[in-house]
Amino acid sequence: MDLFDDKDIVPMLLGKKEKAFNDDNYLFELKFDGTRALIYIDKDYVLIKNRKGNILNNQFPEIIEMAKIIKTKCIMDGEIVAIVDDKPSFSALQARFSLKSSSKIKQKTLEVPTTFVLFDLLYYKRDITNKPLLLRKKIIDKHFNKQTGLGISKYFIGTGKPLYKFTKDNDLEGIVAKKIDSTYQINQRSKDWLKIKNKNDSEFYIGGYIERNTNVASLLLGELKGSKLEYVSNVTIGKKRFDYEKIKALKAIKSSPFNDYHDADAIYIDPIYQCTVSYLERTKSGGLRQPVYKSLRLD
Repeated sequence: MDLFDDKDIVPMLLGKKEKAFNDDNYLFELKFDGTRALIYIDKDYVLIKNRKGNILNNQFPEIIEMAKIIKTKCIMDGEIVAIVDDKPSFSALQARFSLKSSSKIKQKTLEVPTTFVLFDLLYYKRDITNKPLLLRKKIIDKHFNKQTGLGISKYFIGTGKPLYKFTKDNDLEGIVAKKIDSTYQINQRSKDWLKIKNKNDSEFYIGGYIERNTNVASLLLGELKGSKLEYVSNVTIGKKRFDYEKIKALKAIKSSPFNDYHDADAIYIDPIYQCTVSYLERTKSGGLRQPVYKSLRLD
């Protein structure tokens, strides 16, 4: 079967690395805070599918129109992003997924338009997944340009640390490191591609916890706004036994210490401890996106 006829392709996924690095065997590019998608194009045929296999044609009509400009049969891999204040905004993009009405979708395309950032090709006239990444990138550079309305992911060979510093300085999500000779591995999570995220660390008060099988499963986090403790988020504590035994040793209190927040499953405690949590960004409601528990502060 020709690869283009397989409409159930799962894109190549990334491994993880904690620290940025320089290496001439890798190219480095920005990690865009959007939703991963494959786009199949053949003359006037366009199909957009996310990594879970859901069809996104109705949600993103502006990307459909952009893709129709491209007449060469291809499968593009990239990220759908919404730009707010010159930065990718996942929360703005997320609002598009819940819309069903074509009139509301059309209105949103005017308020917060999206674009597709192309960073790889699986198919260009033929299956090219067995070709090295740098060759696939050169095909993109030669045959795809801004006249199509696409965003093209810019890459830098060898220099990951300066690009990572740029993301830190500009509050972006992070970078991706890819081996320049890597083939495209469908439905595989490969260490040939690595994501290096730029996360924020903050300290939050612990106002309670959720217990599972006699262990602390997650913490209820808050921050002071004046004299009131405002709920922020839950965070999973993981296997840090010392930390959750310290938390469980605190005497439970009857009512929630949070202002206007109550969870019937929670065990509430006096918010005398703080913990450090790493997270990607604050949501519009003030919550934390992708929070990760790091450590307990006992002072």
